[in-house]
Amino acid sequence: MNEEIQSLVSQLNAASDAYYNGREGLMTDYEWDAAFDRLKLLEEETGIILPDSPTQNVSADNVAGQKEQHEFPALSLAKTKNTAELAKWAEGRPIWLSWKLDGLTLVVTYDNGKLTKVVTRGNGHIGTNITHLAKAIDGIQPIIPYQGHLVIRGEAVISYPDFEQFNMESEEEYANPRNLASGSLTLKDVNEVRQRHLRWIPFTLVYTEEDITSWGGRMDWLEHQGFRPVDRQLISQPTIENIQAVIDSWTVRVTGQSTNNQQPTPNTQLFPYPVDGLVISYDDTAYAATGTVTGHHATRAGYAFKWQDESAETELDHIEWSCAASTISPVAVFRPVELEGTTVKRASLCNISECERLGIGEQGTKIAVIKANKIIPKVISVIERVGILHIPETCPVCQSPTEVIESEVSGTRTLHCTNSHCPAKQLKKFGRFVSKEGINIDGLSEQTLQKFINLGWVREYADLFHLAGHAPGLRTLEGFGAKSVSKLMAAIEKARNVEARRLLFALNIPLVGQDVCSRLLSAHPLEELISTATATTDDDVFASIPGIGPEKSASFVRWMRDETNHNMLRRLLAELHVSQPSSTPTGNRCEGLTFVVTGDVHHYKNRNELKAYIESQGGKVTGSVSKSTSYLINNDVESTSGKNQKAKSLSIPILSEDEFIKRFGS
Repeated sequence: MNEEIQSLVSQLNAASDAYYNGREGLMTDYEWDAAFDRLKLLEEETGIILPDSPTQNVSADNVAGQKEQHEFPALSLAKTKNTAELAKWAEGRPIWLSWKLDGLTLVVTYDNGKLTKVVTRGNGHIGTNITHLAKAIDGIQPIIPYQGHLVIRGEAVISYPDFEQFNMESEEEYANPRNLASGSLTLKDVNEVRQRHLRWIPFTLVYTEEDITSWGGRMDWLEHQGFRPVDRQLISQPTIENIQAVIDSWTVRVTGQSTNNQQPTPNTQLFPYPVDGLVISYDDTAYAATGTVTGHHATRAGYAFKWQDESAETELDHIEWSCAASTISPVAVFRPVELEGTTVKRASLCNISECERLGIGEQGTKIAVIKANKIIPKVISVIERVGILHIPETCPVCQSPTEVIESEVSGTRTLHCTNSHCPAKQLKKFGRFVSKEGINIDGLSEQTLQKFINLGWVREYADLFHLAGHAPGLRTLEGFGAKSVSKLMAAIEKARNVEARRLLFALNIPLVGQDVCSRLLSAHPLEELISTATATTDDDVFASIPGIGPEKSASFVRWMRDETNHNMLRRLLAELHVSQPSSTPTGNRCEGLTFVVTGDVHHYKNRNELKAYIESQGGKVTGSVSKSTSYLINNDVESTSGKNQKAKSLSIPILSEDEFIKRFGS
């Protein structure tokens, strides 16, 4: 029995180390919980508790940087899957229920109204100072109204949509949003971290000099300081029935289904961030502080509730190799099973390393699957393997040779296509092509585009206008019915009529953004631009157009002269009806004036619409404030942003959108 305890401690610590540091997972949450519960039972039965047991310690992080001791220990919470235990713990006192967010805990400190440090949780006593990354994490305010000493604990998380987008574009696929969040905080480049779209959500006000003894009151106070703390709900009378009712309603927000009748709930807005349970906390923070510390748990600091994972055994039908921007990822397709009230028939296996860890075989292999945290279908184990997994030697999309690459950081093995021009690697370009700013095929997401590319239906832009020929196959795809196919076909037909400016932007020509497109087309019709660029040997032919210059001219000309691009564009133009509205101003309300627009707008749909109006009235819009700027438009007139400060230093008037409309609107 002692040997089993040692083995479990070793396995759990290794898995926790990988989990907390953004590396490839060694266990699923399902496996970890089962092993942890087994270890806890053995420790209770034998009285043997090893010093490095995960029941006694919080796992450390390996984020590089200066280590720092926490002012207040960041201990973990005891957990249960039993509602009755939550009611017993509550002791009839009012409690708050909130999300147990699945990210990376950060402790944020303020003094005299200014951010002073951001430290990772680490082992609960010592973490890593990552203050230099604070400006890349949404939700961490640089300045707040409160002037005293303030310590807040919160979770850095990445939403499911941002996670899926990153995996489609990244060279290394992450298993889940939590691993991506953790791995992001090991980066040194602030701009690279900012592109990951991390959000920090406060869940505990650890210390303030204000006398606030209500947990709910503390969360409200944080909101007044400009923070967006965790969602929460008060349970005044925490009976088993009342707690279960609230848990049921919050479960609907995660899955779209209730736990009591398993019926889909229409029009439910699902919570976009990963959670791995719920947390209850006493509203009376003074009472909560009277608890003791057992192992690495503060007994009254809170109690975590985790959903029971419903598992099912099924049989593997085949492995589908899905191509994204860089990786070719294995997806298990299996005999359909019912899980959490829905039919599940496929689950991502992430990468080759995960397939090898599980021991995935060929058709007929018996597997166990769950919906992790009631959301993501996941293969948790192989019950009986048949054959050996075959890793494709050619790309499913372009048939070029593949190669297996092992990450130097995590050791994860992933499959890649060696063809730099593979259509699957152009996903981001296809996304821009169909975007609202491009030709605007409404409802066509990058995820759907990826499916079409993998099926071989889309290899270049013109192929999008031939999708009607694949309509029968479309109706068989998951998520597509007759109505959705009909809507997509209608959107494609509508997109055939496109303005020249939108088409030019949609082509993804390097250095040719929306402003450059407008400037080029204000000087020449589209046909003339194309014919001039393909016929000339002078890269600077468009350099004299205001705002273009030699670099942008050369980029445009070289792209047009490229034979592959030219032929692709010729095939595309055969599918389209291109119009070019006159660029001549229709009014003179802004004539001779130069504007800079920053921040959100409310009356106009977006800043581009406001810019278009200014230009239609003879005005000019630039991206930066200078001596030639007439007005800066910013709805936050008193903002301390760089543009506001520059405008004030140059005595340039700052107008709100309302003021602009009063003075220059029609």
